[in-house]
Amino acid sequence: MTELSERRRERRARQVAPRQLAAQISYTQPRHELLDTNGIRRLHDAAMRVLREFGVDFYDEECRAIFADHGALVKGETVFLDEELVMRAVARAPRQFTQLARNPAHHVVIGADKVTFAPVYGPPFVQDLDGVRRDATLADFQNFVKLAYLSPWMHHSGGTVVEPMDEPVATRHLDMVLSHILYSDKAFMGSVTSGPNAADSVTMAEIVFGAAAIREHPALISLINVSSPRRYDDRMLAALKVYARARQGLLITPFILTGAMGPASIAGSLAQLIAEALAGIALVQLIEPGCPVIFGSFLSTMDLQSGALTMGTPEAQLGLYCAAQMARHYGLPFRSGGAFSSAKLPDAQAGYESALSMLPTLQAGTHFVLHAAGWLDNGLAAGYAKFMLDCELLGMLHTWVKGVDLSDEALAFDAMAEVPPGGHYLGTGHTMRHFRDAFYRAELFDYTSSEQWELNGAQDSYARASAKARQLLASYEPPPLDPAIAANLHAFVAERKAAIAREPRDF
Repeated sequence: MTELSERRRERRARQVAPRQLAAQISYTQPRHELLDTNGIRRLHDAAMRVLREFGVDFYDEECRAIFADHGALVKGETVFLDEELVMRAVARAPRQFTQLARNPAHHVVIGADKVTFAPVYGPPFVQDLDGVRRDATLADFQNFVKLAYLSPWMHHSGGTVVEPMDEPVATRHLDMVLSHILYSDKAFMGSVTSGPNAADSVTMAEIVFGAAAIREHPALISLINVSSPRRYDDRMLAALKVYARARQGLLITPFILTGAMGPASIAGSLAQLIAEALAGIALVQLIEPGCPVIFGSFLSTMDLQSGALTMGTPEAQLGLYCAAQMARHYGLPFRSGGAFSSAKLPDAQAGYESALSMLPTLQAGTHFVLHAAGWLDNGLAAGYAKFMLDCELLGMLHTWVKGVDLSDEALAFDAMAEVPPGGHYLGTGHTMRHFRDAFYRAELFDYTSSEQWELNGAQDSYARASAKARQLLASYEPPPLDPAIAANLHAFVAERKAAIAREPRDF
């Protein structure tokens, strides 16, 4: 075997074999902060005015009663909150917490100086490995869970990575949670489509981790979206109550498209976003003081001439910086960002928009990044190739966020002593010690000459990413799971599916 063919064989082996999971990013660089003290006060006061004068609707009688019992003014479905009540409740939330994973090495810290990357959430369509846009299936869901598990840059398995349209609505939450547990050993999210579905998620987490263990540290984080403007619907509130009483993590996220679900200004939309998020966080703390929560923000712009959603815009990124700063002001972990794009395939538009969304996400100091990989078509589709390319970007960001190493080894005086003026560093001891790990090497980007690229098949990044996904899925092996736990999970899912089949459902 020639030296060239041996190198090619080694390269192919590296491309197929998953790399070891990278540690969570620790922020070492200063956060990018746009607001001065007066700016923080202005936004806080504006949010408090929204809560005090305009209120927030809660479509759940018990939730309204909880607020009323703590001194809030309730008129019909609208709850009006004063600053003292809100801030007293919010102060009970932890500044950081640890979410359990099946593999203890994959526990994630939410808050502090850490960031957690989680996959795309919720698309009903996929762009498959043949480039076809179609309905998502349970097989697609499981494939994305496997790819997230195999990615060294993805810290979390996510939640509804795609919506499995081939499964019954009433029971698909069971299949999704079970798939997260069977096909990955990373942390995962619970179902929020109803109170009973949330209770099923908690029970499955208890089977895996134990009921006492998940009360000490949550095994679930679940996404509670605000139906902006200023409205929490009954399904989300039913799930919120279940998770809060089980002391599981809650990700409270207003979903605001400025000009439609919020004012046509970043400042006005921020004031509304802060008010909506704090109202939900306060409710969680009134139900279960100390329950882990994350201050969430999904704030984007839209084309006010056409009504189309726009991604990667400068205004949205300015809003992200400010929302992150306000979350720090309240002492809360922060969620935002993602590899957002309006593109329909992973082309230049997708790359530019995703990069312009992810870089500010880290500059702002975001702790939990949902939609970190796979997002296409304004979130309507999850792309296999896009997922792989986004993971490549995440690898780069792991390196970027570390900043510059100024250690004695990094200053490399021993190498300088070896190299005379006009010489080169390729053969120095320092280079030989670090040639494998000195710089990030992107597997899916091409750095060869044009001639070599053509000899290798002239593939673009889209084709390389699709091939990488196929390789990983073909080589996938599930992480070990105690057979007794697996049996209990399957038995519970079967029992619940049978029970649900006998129940009248409202969807």
